[in-house]
Amino acid sequence: MSAARKPRNLLERRTVFLAVGAAGAAAALTACGGSDGSGGAESVEQPGSGGEGAGAAVLAQTADIPEGGGVVFAAQKVVVTQPKAGEFKAFSATCTHQGCAVKDVRDGAITCPCHGSTFDAATGSPTAGPATQPLPAREISVEGGAITLV
Repeated sequence: MSAARKPRNLLERRTVFLAVGAAGAAAALTACGGSDGSGGAESVEQPGSGGEGAGAAVLAQTADIPEGGGVVFAAQKVVVTQPKAGEFKAFSATCTHQGCAVKDVRDGAITCPCHGSTFDAATGSPTAGPATQPLPAREISVEGGAITLV
């Protein structure tokens, strides 16, 4: 009888182990997921692809990007900043530490909510870890008050 019980207990333990592992993985993916748009004006989800091979998509008007701050466009995975009046920069919105989406831009810093990394809004360089690599620059065009992802 104990031989018949052993495989059943092993199966039950495996099932519990797998269920706990799956729940943990789901929690980790949720923590590293994209922006939920709750960051107010700093985190915006816009329609349009802005991806490679697609036509240029207008992300925003220059007036929408605060001086010394910026806006995260979650759908396009890009963050646009205005470090100084009339100077616009764009970077990948994916943190170089573990791939989380950056959340907002304030006081000249782009912030990742997952582990607290911050990046300079003018250069994309890390200013606080654990990230050690800069955010990759993205190409934008600024014409007639419109900011377009190239």
